[in-house]
Formats: sequence, C-alpha cells, structure tokens
Amino acid sequence: MKTTTNLTKTLKQANEHFLAGQYADALRDYSLVLKDYPDSKEAYNGAILADMAMSGESAGEALFDYYTILRKEDAESADIIISEILETMDGTVEQLSGLFEETIKQRLAYEDGIMYNEFKELVANDSDFNRIFENIMFSTRVIITEKEDFVDFLDNLIDHGYKEMALSYLESALGVYPNDRQLRNLLRRLAKGKNIEN
Repeated sequence: MKTTTNLTKTLKQANEHFLAGQYADALRDYSLVLKDYPDSKEAYNGAILADMAMSGESAGEALFDYYTILRKEDAESADIIISEILETMDGTVEQLSGLFEETIKQRLAYEDGIMYNEFKELVANDSDFNRIFENIMFSTRVIITEKEDFVDFLDNLIDHGYKEMALSYLESALGVYPNDRQLRNLLRRLAKGKNIEN
C-alpha cells in the first residue's frame, strides 16, 4: 500500500530544518512532499532555496526569510513572487547587485524633494520622526541615492511602526539584491513581528 506524505506536517518540518540551518534535511523533506504533491509551490521553492543554501549562497537564506514574511500575509501570492524571483535569477549575484543602485534611484528619487541627509537633519532637530516623515510624505519626496542611506531609512521606518511601507521597499530591493546582509537583517527584524502593520 502506497504511503502518502502528510503535506502540512512535512512542510512545517522542512521549514523548521531550513531555519535551523539543516539544509540537507530541509531538502529531503521538500523532496518527499514533491514526490506526492508535485504541484506544491511551497515545496518546490523551498527545495530550490535549500539547494542554494547548501551550496553556500546566502541569497538562499535571504530569500527564505523574505518568503516567510510574505507567506504570513498571503501564501498564494508569496509562492508566485518567489517563483518569479527564482526564475529570473541566473546565479550571477554580481549582475543583480549592479542593478540595485539604479532601481533604488528609480523608486525613491524624484525631481522635487529633499535629500535624505536634509531629512535626517530635520528629524535630529525636531526629535519626532513620525511627524517629520508624515509632513514630508504629504508635501514632497525624500530623495535617496546611496545604499547606506536606504538601509538607514528602512531601519527608521521599522523602528517607527511603518512596517508595511518598509516591506514594500524591501520587496523591490530584494528582487535585485538578494545577497545583501544588511537587507537580510532588516527582513529578519520584520519576520520577528507577528503582523506587518502600518
């Protein structure tokens, strides 16, 4: 008699192995699920990420953290987003990272706005990040062109409760820069929160 893998239990076990850094065990469990449930996107994505992590690519861990956050919000969308990222990755992280600066400029830099260092000065003088940030967002734009400023900005958004907005910016950044340790740490901070809320 054929034994069918318990889908939910085995996926949960695979994810726990991955989080514990036991990538070979995670890959085995994802493979077991795929044998009985070949259409399981979570198992398919997990197997690829586990394989990446086993080969020493920290992008595998970063994407798994991102995947975990997305699945808390909408599992089906998370499966699609991660599948698309994995399909576009050709293993050359250098090429992806080269796109980061241009992507961030397109996302955050506008003709009208103030530079991020000016924004930081306003916050330092007023000591009320939320009030300054909301005033700026309604009247103009903060222009960010350096990666360090972008990371600092996201850090501040998370600290001051703008988690959903921070996640939105991280989605764009992770798509082209999945191997960055600072972004990965921010994702871990967001993942620790029970809910993403604005």
